[in-house]
Amino acid sequence: MEKQNRYFPQSRPHPGETLSEKLEEMSMGPKEFALRTGKPEKTIIAILKGESAITPEMAVQFESVTQIPAHFWINHQRSYDEYQARIKHKAIIDEAVPWAKKFPIADMIKKGWLPTVVTIQEKSDELLEFFGFSKHTAWESYYFNQQLKVAFRISLASTKEPYAISAWLRKGELQASELKANAYSEIKFKEILHKIKDILVTHPDDFFLKLQSLCLEAGVKLVNTPTLPKAPISGCTRWLNDTPLIQISGRFKRNDSFWFTFYHEAGHILLHGKKDIFLEDIEYSEFDMQKEIEANNFASEFLLSQEQEDEILSNFTITEDMIIGYAKKFHTHPGIIIGRLHHKGLVHPSVGRQLIVKLE
Repeated sequence: MEKQNRYFPQSRPHPGETLSEKLEEMSMGPKEFALRTGKPEKTIIAILKGESAITPEMAVQFESVTQIPAHFWINHQRSYDEYQARIKHKAIIDEAVPWAKKFPIADMIKKGWLPTVVTIQEKSDELLEFFGFSKHTAWESYYFNQQLKVAFRISLASTKEPYAISAWLRKGELQASELKANAYSEIKFKEILHKIKDILVTHPDDFFLKLQSLCLEAGVKLVNTPTLPKAPISGCTRWLNDTPLIQISGRFKRNDSFWFTFYHEAGHILLHGKKDIFLEDIEYSEFDMQKEIEANNFASEFLLSQEQEDEILSNFTITEDMIIGYAKKFHTHPGIIIGRLHHKGLVHPSVGRQLIVKLE
């Protein structure tokens, strides 16, 4: 069946109508047919009225009396049942339309997350398929009511754009499902975080693929998910079963922001438990905010320690050449140093701006 027929299925008669025509042709009433097939008369009447189904067992019994092969009755019933299911599904899709309109569908189609379809009903159906739900109410139970806390432990109900955020998160899950990672090893992950600094320093064109490959060796899945207009998220960390997932957007399209986000999310994996999910724009408790501070400190120290920063700031003036020299000394990237100093307001924004690498 072509996909468009999922929304407007062609009519399928109940097999009881065909049976009624056959009995009329055979000049046989329901009572005699019931006697010949060994079925209760009320069952035959219910089938003729379209109130009951023809089972495979009945189909074999009907074959002997009607001389119509059993597979005809079985296929007829299956076709009718599917038609009825499609009708019910269409009603579900119609009910989901107001829900679907809250998503940035046009942007999702533009990014290739959803196929190009025309009607809002088709878009609603594709959106449900994207999330892996049969009804939009299941989405609400999952993302708002936390009925499956093992998989999704925070409610998006209090966020500004829960629909766009949920789409971004779901896309990350789909990307992660395509990756194969080793069993997670905390020891291995700590080791590769130091190796990754070599990628950070040299910044090759394929830096993300190299970074992703090292993470997979340690059992960590890393995906790059472009932001949606209404979900300006830098990153997210969560566990999918026993595998940690780091989802990064590259929101600011600059290397200092990218690497800070990566090490921030890595900090969550090493410092905090599997039961947590860390995401921007969520109202965290004071306890969870402390975890965010801890992850920030982890990233800051890994990229440029406080001691190293103090050494740089001990100079009366800070020049680009000086930043490049310190980057070599501390085995980091000049863009990360100048980005830190800009962020803290310690140097003028015009100083060393070209040291920051722009990301596509």
